[in-house]
Amino acid sequence: MVAAVHVPPPSSTAPAGEQRFVIQGVPWNTYVRLRDELDTPGLRMTFCEGTLELMSPSIDHEAAKKSIARLVEIFALERDVPLHGYGSTTFRREAKSRGLEPDECYCLGGPLKEIPDIAIEVVLTSGGLDKLPVYSGLGVREVWFWERDAFHIHALRGEEYEAIAASELIPDLDLVALARFVRWPDQHEAVKAFRAWLRNGS
Repeated sequence: MVAAVHVPPPSSTAPAGEQRFVIQGVPWNTYVRLRDELDTPGLRMTFCEGTLELMSPSIDHEAAKKSIARLVEIFALERDVPLHGYGSTTFRREAKSRGLEPDECYCLGGPLKEIPDIAIEVVLTSGGLDKLPVYSGLGVREVWFWERDAFHIHALRGEEYEAIAASELIPDLDLVALARFVRWPDQHEAVKAFRAWLRNGS
């Protein structure tokens, strides 16, 4: 039970802003060339039908996404879920004129074939491109947004996403409980506490 683990309150530090630039009227070939040539750590590009967003994530953004990844991966190990992670790999589909790098992404049951099953996005600031149409064009089955200290899950239904209460791909993962550990200010202690919580019969 969660009550068996001490959960510190969330940090009161406001997240540092992320730098975003949105450019209209960008041809597909220009996007591909920019993405390939500007292979700079920390630079994310999202492309959707001629609109290109360049984003440089903040330290808070990267810390949150890494905390989520470590916790999800501990769950997979403890519950023997065959999860394969691919971080912020670039995924593109010219036929749909879409491309991006998720904050984290995973395939279930086996290695990546083309597109991940789950993409995770950390949202700390407003603005920028709506990523759901991009993910829809790529065919990602679930998109998890971490926003306002909670998970918001979307499942692909045809060509549109539907908001759902819990993951259908990893139904045993309690995302409400997981969110409590993501909010811990100490990442290492959060991972240890989450593992103990899982082992104590969550």
